[in-house]
Amino acid sequence: MGIFINKHRQRSFFPTSLFPRKKMALTLRSSTSFINLKDNRSFKTPDDFSSIVCFAQMKPSCNLRAKSSTQEAQNARTERTSSFSEGRKNEQMEKLHGMVAPHKHNNSRVPVFVMLPLDTISMGGTLNKPRAMLASLMALKSAGVEGVMVDAWWGLVEKDGPLKYNWEGYAELIKMVEKLGLKLQVVMSFHQCGGNVGDSCSIPLPPWVLEEISKNPDLVYTDRSGRRNPEYISLGCDSLSVLRGRTPIQVYSDYMRSFRDRFKDCLGEAIVEIQVGMGPCGELRYPSYPESNGTWRFPGIGEFQCYDKYMRASLAAAAEAIGKDDWGQGGPHDAGQYNQFPENTGFFRRDGTWNSEYGQFFLEWYSGKLLDHGEKILIAAERIFQGTGAKLSGKVAGIHWHYKTRSHAAELTAGYNNTRQQDGYLPIARMFAKHGVVLNFTCMEMRDGEQPGEANCSPEGLVRQVKMATKTSATELAGENALERYDGGAYSQVLATSSSDSGNGLSAFTYLRMNKRLFEADNWRNFVEFVRSMSEGGRNTKLPHSDRVGTDLHVGFIKQNNLRKISEAMLV
Repeated sequence: MGIFINKHRQRSFFPTSLFPRKKMALTLRSSTSFINLKDNRSFKTPDDFSSIVCFAQMKPSCNLRAKSSTQEAQNARTERTSSFSEGRKNEQMEKLHGMVAPHKHNNSRVPVFVMLPLDTISMGGTLNKPRAMLASLMALKSAGVEGVMVDAWWGLVEKDGPLKYNWEGYAELIKMVEKLGLKLQVVMSFHQCGGNVGDSCSIPLPPWVLEEISKNPDLVYTDRSGRRNPEYISLGCDSLSVLRGRTPIQVYSDYMRSFRDRFKDCLGEAIVEIQVGMGPCGELRYPSYPESNGTWRFPGIGEFQCYDKYMRASLAAAAEAIGKDDWGQGGPHDAGQYNQFPENTGFFRRDGTWNSEYGQFFLEWYSGKLLDHGEKILIAAERIFQGTGAKLSGKVAGIHWHYKTRSHAAELTAGYNNTRQQDGYLPIARMFAKHGVVLNFTCMEMRDGEQPGEANCSPEGLVRQVKMATKTSATELAGENALERYDGGAYSQVLATSSSDSGNGLSAFTYLRMNKRLFEADNWRNFVEFVRSMSEGGRNTKLPHSDRVGTDLHVGFIKQNNLRKISEAMLV
């Protein structure tokens, strides 16, 4: 994913010794205390932060039964719906679905979750380094964290063939999380891991899907020059039986149904949220700013991804329907290239063709296709998880560069029709509200003053706009940080944006990400204080505003220092 968008960001972390050996000892055999009280400097806080963590004896409520893939496949075929034509129904239904009002958050507790490493589950389908994972989870529990988030990778679970699912590694993790009294957010990750900022491991789409793509390259998104992107299946073929007799929407539905059946006793208990992946990096967007092979660099405007044959056919049909056949020949010819700035293009410049009759037609079609895609998947998820007690959520990318320009070029290429004259997030928020889905938004930790001036960034303005869109549509809002941050300044900004004073407050916050640096003394102290402040509704804001660990917020820095960060996260 792109740089300031939260996705697969940091290297995995599974140290054999969670903290420096001279500072701390973790005694996994003890059920009451895992911190060496003789020296707990890494955990000291203004209130001396509880060094002893007691875990009551709990009887797990999840009954994780063994189930064969064949049995699951039969159930999937029986339950699978053959059509999603109801898609975007009567708009009056929006009010009906929106009657479940979001929680009130003014001065209320905001639970904090922590993202687990990308490779929490190994390529073999087992839990990676379970003893180190247990120690890490115990530390998070002691800090007052509500729970953790994990990616359920399509490329791992269904890699052995269509309808052949392996959930065993996830079952082990769920048992561990539940035993500690933590909660779990599970991401239905239908995208590739690898090729974006912070992607330290590679998890491609399932091999049998890649075989189909090799036979028909138009199954994936394509840019104007013909470059194919294997991160995610193109939404242009959502309703076509291109994956060995099933449509992509059916494949995603069968996957989610298999998860539900495998873990139905845990849903609403240990598993409190299902985040539904709807695009690259799990976000509802087009892969308009791919970092792989240096294709895109911040703050480039990106490119439209509408040149596979299915998207081209859809565009041609839309143009023909309004009697403008020439508008359906392809995307804008003057939209520039990935790393250009808006004013260097005919389409995105101040008085460009984005604001012409043709430009409005194209942008409405492009963003409308994305919205339809998201709704098809959320309709399926709503049916599958209805009555389980687990919340549904979906992620929207925080594309804040060129936000101060008229055209908002980087947002437009990603599929958000948001310009100086039009709110592109309100339709998304309304669609989420219609299906009772939490809107998860990122870059909650960013300040405008931290960004390079030439990029015309405004993460604060963007967050305010999204908060107002979710408030207007009565959509529940959750947040994440976009970049790896440990300083009090970032935490203070999250505390500020979590309030409801300027729009909708946050129902939860998910921190990116658990790794070795998080547990370093100063970083851990800041994090513990942040979690405590969030639990007090943001009233405790005694956090330093400086970046005490010297975080550099520029993309170039992150890429240039990738090896250094990886070495810091290596096993001790």
